[in-house]
Amino acid sequence: MSIGTCGRAFSTPCVHEHACVRCALLRPDPAQRARIEEIRDNLVARIAEAEREGWLGEVEGLKVSLAGAEDKLAQVDRRTRDRSTVDLGIPTARGDQ
Repeated sequence: MSIGTCGRAFSTPCVHEHACVRCALLRPDPAQRARIEEIRDNLVARIAEAEREGWLGEVEGLKVSLAGAEDKLAQVDRRTRDRSTVDLGIPTARGDQ
């Protein structure tokens, strides 16, 4: 399920291997906020399990993903909070200079 729009150039390889929550090029869709929260909550649970089991390498990777999910939630919150309209005025033609 998509959680936003990928800003990566079409047909270029993705270094994140579809771990979009980690990617700075993902523009999260505000309508998917609940899904991103689910991903964050799942990551928290997986980190706790990995720590309990002593999977230290796994913990570090999951923490990177958790930071990405929290960043995506912050982006959604900023986008929904800053939805004000900006008046750019009416463009006018310039005369010869």
